[in-house]
Amino acid sequence: MAQYGFHFDGTLCTGCKTCVLACKDVKDLPSDIAFRNVYEYGGGTWMQDASGAWTTDAFTYHVSVSCNHCDVPACLGKCPQGAISKDDETGIVTSDPEKCIGCGTCATVCPYGAPKVDKETQKSVKCDLCADRVAAGKVPICVEACPLRALDFGEIEELRAKYGEVAAVAPLPDASETQPNLVITEPVGARPAGDAAGAVMNEREIA
Repeated sequence: MAQYGFHFDGTLCTGCKTCVLACKDVKDLPSDIAFRNVYEYGGGTWMQDASGAWTTDAFTYHVSVSCNHCDVPACLGKCPQGAISKDDETGIVTSDPEKCIGCGTCATVCPYGAPKVDKETQKSVKCDLCADRVAAGKVPICVEACPLRALDFGEIEELRAKYGEVAAVAPLPDASETQPNLVITEPVGARPAGDAAGAVMNEREIA
C-alpha cells in the first residue's frame, strides 16, 4: 500500500491562496466551501522600555492545509452511516454520497475541518486528493497551481525522508490526534500546535 500525503513549505508560502482558488475551480465548489484553506496566524505586541525605545515580538505566517488523509481519520471513525472510507491502495479518504445522510458528524469531529456539508445536496463533501489526477500520474491541482512551489505531493515516507517529520504548527492541532499524512517545513516564527499567543487573523476567509 502507498500512503499519499502533502508537504507544505511555510518558508515559501506568501498567502496568495492560489491553491485554494485552483481547487475551488477544478472541483466547482460554491463560495461557502473550500477543500483547502490558507490560515494567516499571527500575534504579538509592541513594548516601550524605560528609555523610550520600542521593541516588538509580533509575528505572522501562513499555513495551507486541506484534508490530510490521516492514518486515524476522525471522520471515518465517527460517521454513523459508514460513508467515509480509506482506500487500501493509496490511503485516500473519501465520502460516499450514496451512504451519506448529511448529518455533519464528519465535519464536526475533524480537527482540520476537512469535510463539509454541501447545503444544496445535503451531502458531505471533501478533498479526495484529486484521486483522478493522481491515478493519471498527475499531482493534485493545488500542488500544480502554487506559484511559489510551497506544496508538494507524494508517498508520505518519501516526503518525510526529504523534508522531515514535523506535521503540526499553530493553528493546526497536535499531530497525535489523527496522525495526518502531512509534512511541514516550518514558517519563520512558527508557533507550536496548541499555542495561545496568536490567533487566526483571517477567520472570515476560512470556508
